[in-house]
Amino acid sequence: MPSGMTERSLQETYAPHNACFGCGPANKEGLGVRSFVRGDETVASWNAGPHHEAFPGMLCGGIIGTLLDCHCNWTAAWHLMGKARGSKPPCTVTAKYTIELHRPTPTLGTIDLRGRVVESTGTDRAVVEGKLSAGGKICATCRGLFVAVTKGHPAYHEW
Repeated sequence: MPSGMTERSLQETYAPHNACFGCGPANKEGLGVRSFVRGDETVASWNAGPHHEAFPGMLCGGIIGTLLDCHCNWTAAWHLMGKARGSKPPCTVTAKYTIELHRPTPTLGTIDLRGRVVESTGTDRAVVEGKLSAGGKICATCRGLFVAVTKGHPAYHEW
């Protein structure tokens, strides 16, 4: 957990050994997305460095996609855990997602992420909509389908 942080994120709580590039607490070279539940949505704040830029002062689109993908995946996992009344979230993966880039995302200042489940069927899938904002403006949005994997899938129990 980063110094000065007292609240544990979903990732730190349920997957401390996960090495995912976007959200794995065990990946020291990764982006370090830290997602927190706030009511019926998840939130995260993240700060970019110059090595995350596509051009001076603007975030790379691939990084934007990774931030939204990982944050929304954890939104789905949290939701599915609650739906199943489980004690830990299922291992979920991205089945499909789309990103819309609305405007360039500045790297100066904090980048905010929000995720909300908008549809869920059974106990193994959820559709999540996410927003990425910077400077008080929505810069990118996404919609994705996230599914819980079962034994035999490469991601099963990789958290």
